Amino acid sequence: MDGMQPFAGRREDRRLLTGAGRYTADHDRPDQLHAVFVRSDRAHARIAGLDIDAVRAAPGVALVLTGTDTRDAGMHRTPALLPFPGRDGAQLIVPPRRALADDRVRYVGEPVLLVLADTVQQAMDAAELAVIDYEDLPALASRAASLAPGAIAIHAEAPGNLCLDYEYGDEAAVRAAFAQAAHVVTLETTSDRVVGNPMEPKAALVEWDGDTVHLWAGNQGSVALRDSLAGLTGLPSANIVVHADDVGGGFGIRGPAYAEHVAMVLASQRAGRPVKWVASRSETFLSDYHGRGLTMTGSLALDAEGRFLALRHDWVCDLGAYPVATGPLISTLNPAMMCTGCYRIPAVYGQHRLALTNTVPITAYRGAGRPDMAYVIERLVDAAARQTGLDRIALRRLNALPPEAFPYTLPTGGKMAATYDSGDYPALLEAALTHADWDGFPARRAQSEASGHLRGIGCALFVEPAGGVVPKDEVALIIDRDGVEIHCATKSSGQGHETVFPEIVGRALGIAPERITLHAGEPDGPALLGGGAFASRSMLSQGAASQLAAATVIRKGRALASSVLEAAEADIEYGDGMFRVAGTDIVLDLFELAGLHPGGLDTVEGLTASRAYPSGAHVAEVEIDPATGTVGLLNYVAVDDCGVVLNHTLMEGQLLGGMVQGLGQVMGEVCVFEADSGQILTGSFMDYTMPRAELLPRFSLHELSQPSPNNALGVKGVGEAGTTGSLSAAMNAILDALAPAGVTHFDMPASPSRVWNALQAARGA
Repeated sequence: MDGMQPFAGRREDRRLLTGAGRYTADHDRPDQLHAVFVRSDRAHARIAGLDIDAVRAAPGVALVLTGTDTRDAGMHRTPALLPFPGRDGAQLIVPPRRALADDRVRYVGEPVLLVLADTVQQAMDAAELAVIDYEDLPALASRAASLAPGAIAIHAEAPGNLCLDYEYGDEAAVRAAFAQAAHVVTLETTSDRVVGNPMEPKAALVEWDGDTVHLWAGNQGSVALRDSLAGLTGLPSANIVVHADDVGGGFGIRGPAYAEHVAMVLASQRAGRPVKWVASRSETFLSDYHGRGLTMTGSLALDAEGRFLALRHDWVCDLGAYPVATGPLISTLNPAMMCTGCYRIPAVYGQHRLALTNTVPITAYRGAGRPDMAYVIERLVDAAARQTGLDRIALRRLNALPPEAFPYTLPTGGKMAATYDSGDYPALLEAALTHADWDGFPARRAQSEASGHLRGIGCALFVEPAGGVVPKDEVALIIDRDGVEIHCATKSSGQGHETVFPEIVGRALGIAPERITLHAGEPDGPALLGGGAFASRSMLSQGAASQLAAATVIRKGRALASSVLEAAEADIEYGDGMFRVAGTDIVLDLFELAGLHPGGLDTVEGLTASRAYPSGAHVAEVEIDPATGTVGLLNYVAVDDCGVVLNHTLMEGQLLGGMVQGLGQVMGEVCVFEADSGQILTGSFMDYTMPRAELLPRFSLHELSQPSPNNALGVKGVGEAGTTGSLSAAMNAILDALAPAGVTHFDMPASPSRVWNALQAARGA
């Protein structure tokens, strides 16, 4: 940006790339005990008996906790986050959950016992001595099985295993529009479960100091984790202190407190010693909350010319064995806030049913419902083109919202109707088509056909909500002779906050960002309100609050400088880090003023959380080898509107990371459970496909930004845009490649075996 001198790369890079990062597992406390969890090895069963005498008597064992202990201590789960009702005013059903299961287990991996010993090996050896008598119950490992008539209730509080039936929009208007439509296109598709798999496995270190409990744990926001843990334990938030240095990946799953955190708090209190636990990678698969888990049916009504008349969504959303954290929210509100995509659609209606299953609970995962809604809409547009014979790009051009439509309120009705702030969707589309050489594709397809390969190209035009979530975000600036400290509640897990926050404040104060350091979520800093680094919200909220705080510093400084310089405050000017008496060469350096008035410039400012709507147009081009089913991604073009760009390096990193995460789901990532037993079949990197660098050999990133009017920085957010656009762009390209071979429907993931089988089925083999 003008006036800003960015660092080459990121401040964090040297520390993290040279192994100097400090994660939860790197922390230790004197005389600490080591914890190991005993987890359920079945998906659904009653706990008929529990023999832990041998565990307690094992060498080195200091304490064994059971579900009875956590229940009697009042360590309970609070209602999941869903501050609005469903259909007919119904409230979300939230069955009770203990930190350790005490009467029934409901998914493979649910913690049942916690063993504390002097060493990790002693705790592991002792845990193997536990004898648990289970009485098996039917395992409902899929959405269809759990909602089937006559299915056993996973929780007595939720008959039929339905937690909530959520709706939005105008059902009558949609019905009327469909009745008069020239064309109706319906598509049923899935966005199946994925595992977050951050670099850093879940870990915790807990220590009590009087009435205060200290928790060391990777998180996306210290305040969010603290308040979540307070709700689960019943402890006052003021008595919980959260510590974290570096965080090895968040992706949404590092927001809430987990059952393990709760059990660890009780264990440390009972043992009177610090307690440390570091999960194995297997536990990551079994105990980190999963993402997605959706069956989505969309129906689109069009007139004879191809104008979109109405859109209906019918979703079944898997919540796993318990509604937790933001799982219900990302299956309802997030997709509803973008339910017509980038198009002018006069009528919309959605019904989302939230189902319980005997599987790992679901929470936010990069995009948190946004990629799935974009996926349904963009797949529908392509399906409409195939069914009607109209061109898929012409359909998008005809129906995309024009720039003059903004601000645009979605036709969902009610007080929760979303309003898009700004954008130019037609321009995004045209730029993406140009950069991808869309018009030159037929010649490239002919080349592939000549070599016996299938080639396809796909487009996605998308918009998504960013920001919001919490009521207020605060930032503190502490200034002395040596420099500026920024304090905030959000915690970076790879976004580059240590680089960009100083750049924001440095630009506002006219000083070099090298003199500014970020202190995020530090317990010794000022007590601040604020959400975490999720929902692409950090720059909208705490970034904008940083700029506001800098303006307050300047205002305070003028008053102080007028006294020091013996001039009227109205005559004090500020620029380039200096206070100056207007029309003279009398100046006073900002840091010199801070030294003369210790604490006089220190400032805390807060902003009500705002929303913005980043958008983009992505194009993917693929080639498929029909002999093996292997899909190769030949080129990927992304043109994004993320508002004002504060740091291009960080923007591109966030986009690229999001794209790869979405493409990983398209090409191979999927969490599979055995239908009858509920056992996870993809519980290691031997079975679960992770994206690698070779997945995206060629790409180009472009920006076409419209500043958001909803925050002082004009930013819109970029953390999830890559994922939101990539699912539909890549799958539309794969369907385009498969169509000439007779494959008319295909769902993620496009692994070689699934693609090959689809081709064989189309040939009648």
